Amino acid sequence: MEKSKINFIIDVLMTLCMAALAGIGFLVNYVLITGKERIVAYGRRVELYFLGMDRHQWGAIHFYLGLALLGLLVLHVVLHWRVIVGIYRRLVGSAVVRKALALIFTLTVLLLLSFAVFAKPRVEEESGFLGKGKAAPVSGLRRRGR
Repeated sequence: MEKSKINFIIDVLMTLCMAALAGIGFLVNYVLITGKERIVAYGRRVELYFLGMDRHQWGAIHFYLGLALLGLLVLHVVLHWRVIVGIYRRLVGSAVVRKALALIFTLTVLLLLSFAVFAKPRVEEESGFLGKGKAAPVSGLRRRGR
């Protein structure tokens, strides 16, 4: 297959992945809202689903689409490598500056791709609203039968 057709297919797939990522991100953020937001919006604990899936299932799809987009992006860069290098050489005349910028860029990309491996979460006890399957403490109300 011609290189231009392959590039076109990759670009179309990347565009579809980006649109799906944005759409699912909006869905999870604004429609399938978090537990605390659900209590405020609906006045009680409810579960929200869209097309039979909850926010966590949509989040998994979002993650896998992100990986697919990353793979397509790497393929896109590989197929356009000569063009990228040619433009970079024209934009940055000095070979020393080019090497320094390339090193800084590479280290920044590696840091951004790997920071989650080294991140340590802050752990706090929940207050107010409890997670899935746990009853919120009821204070000031009498229990039935007592």
